[in-house]
Amino acid sequence: MNREKGKALSQITLDDDFNVPDSKPDVLKLIQDKGEIKIEETSVSPGHIWIKGILKFQLLYRSDGEEQRVSNLSGEIPFQESLAMDGLTEYDTARICWQIEDLSVGIINSRKLSVRALVELSATVNDIHDEEVATDIESREGVETLMSTRTLLQLFQGKKDTYRFKEDIMLPSNKPNIREILWKSVQLRGVETRLLENEILIKGEALVFVLYLGEEEEERLQWLETALPFSGMIECDGCTEDMTPDISHDRLSVELEPKPDYDGEERVLHLELVLDLSIHIYKEEQMQILEDVYAVDCRLLPEYESTVFEQLLLKNSSKCRVTDRMTVGEGQEGILQLCASEGTISIDRSEIVTDGISVEGTMGVQILYVTADDRTPLSSLKATIPFTHLIEVPGITQQSRYQLEACLEQLTTIMLDASQVEVKGVINLNSIVFEKNPMPRLVRVSQEPLDMEALQETPGIIGYIGRAGDRLWDIAKENFTTVANIRETNQLSEDTLKGGEKLLIIKTVG
Repeated sequence: MNREKGKALSQITLDDDFNVPDSKPDVLKLIQDKGEIKIEETSVSPGHIWIKGILKFQLLYRSDGEEQRVSNLSGEIPFQESLAMDGLTEYDTARICWQIEDLSVGIINSRKLSVRALVELSATVNDIHDEEVATDIESREGVETLMSTRTLLQLFQGKKDTYRFKEDIMLPSNKPNIREILWKSVQLRGVETRLLENEILIKGEALVFVLYLGEEEEERLQWLETALPFSGMIECDGCTEDMTPDISHDRLSVELEPKPDYDGEERVLHLELVLDLSIHIYKEEQMQILEDVYAVDCRLLPEYESTVFEQLLLKNSSKCRVTDRMTVGEGQEGILQLCASEGTISIDRSEIVTDGISVEGTMGVQILYVTADDRTPLSSLKATIPFTHLIEVPGITQQSRYQLEACLEQLTTIMLDASQVEVKGVINLNSIVFEKNPMPRLVRVSQEPLDMEALQETPGIIGYIGRAGDRLWDIAKENFTTVANIRETNQLSEDTLKGGEKLLIIKTVG
C-alpha cells in the first residue's frame, strides 16, 4: 500500500539586487516578468528535508536607447531551505512542489534592479507499506474458521518516469528570420493520461509563444504563436485498463531555441520538453480473509492487531470556469492588439466538507499586448482572479484521504476595447479519494486445553430464541458446537437468524 508518512509546508522570501549585464542596454521601463523554481537537490535526514534550488526569472523591458527599444534579461537567485517532519529516515524520498505566490521587480536605477519573490514550498513523503493478512489456517479436524470477503486496494506499481517531446517549428514564409529572441513561453494544456495494456498513454498540447526581433533593416518586433499536440507511450509492465491510475506531471525542463534551416537561415525553433511523471497505479482485489477461529476439543485464543486498509472512494476530474475582466491602469498605454496570455493556478486552501472537497484558489493571468504608441510598443496586464469550487464526492468523511492536482485547461482572452480585456478560464481539478477502513487483523492463535469440569456443568442441550441479525457462528462458538451441526439439527438454510426464531442447540465436545 502507498501510505502518506507526512507533509510539510514553508514560505520563504527571496530578495536580491540584480545588476544589468554590460551586454544589455539600460532599463527604462519594465514590461513583463515571470519566474519559476528549479529544484536542484533534495536530501532527507532524520526529522528534516533539505532543499536546494534556484529562482529563475525573466524580464522584458524597454530600454532608453534608440537602437533597441525592447530588450530582455534573465537571472537567478539561489536558495536553501529545511523543512521539519517527524518520523523521517534517510531512506525516505520526498516529493517537492512549489508556488511563486508573488514576484515583484523594481528599478533601482537604469543598471540595477531589485527582485523579490514569495515562494511556497511543500513536501510530501510517502512510503510503500506491506501488510500481511491471514487467509487460511492449517486444517485439522474440529477447527472452525470464519472467513469474510473484503475489497482491498493494493498499490500495483509506484515509480518515477519521464516523457520527452521534441518538435521543430518552421517560421511561416511571411515571417522574417530570427535575429534575437526577446520573450518565449511554453504552456501545457489538457494533459491526460490513460492506462492501456502494459503502457500508459500520455497526450496533451503545448502552447508556444515567441517574441523576437526580425533580421531586417528595421528590426521590427515579430511574434509567433502556435499549438503543438503531443502524445506518447510510457512502459508500465503488467498494468491493465481496469486498474486505477494516479499520475501527476511536472515540467522538468523546457528548451526553445532557434536553429538554422537547410539554407543556414535562422527560421526554425527547436522545442524540447521533458515532463517528470509521478506514477501510482492501484488495483482493487476481493480477498477471503480469516476473521476468527475456534475448536470444539480445545480452547483457541486468537490475537489481533489493529490496522487500516484503504478503498478507492472516487477518482474525479472536475472543471471550474472562471470569468473576469482586466482593465488597463491609469497612465498605462492602451491596447492595440493582444499578443499572448499566460496563466497559472494556485490552490490556497482545500478541505473536506459534506459530500465533497471545497477548493479555494487563484488564477494568475498575464497578458502581453501591442500599444498604439511607437515609443512604447509593448505593455502588459497582470491580474489575480480568485475562484472557489466544490468537487462532489458522495460518502467522503473527515477520515478520508485525498490528493488534489490543479491545472489550467483553457485560457481565452478577448479584447473588448482599448482599455478592457475579457478573460475566460477553465481549471481542471483532478482528485483521487481513498476511504480508510480500520479493521482487526488476526496475527496469531494460541491453544489451551478445555476446562472439562466447567464444561460438564453446562447443559448438553439448550433452547435459544434468536434476535434479528444473530449469526450462527457466534452461537456455535459460545455453545461448543459447529455451525454445520446447528443447521442440520434445525434444518436451516441461512447463517443469520430472524427475530424470535427458535433453535435447539446440542453441545459437541471432541
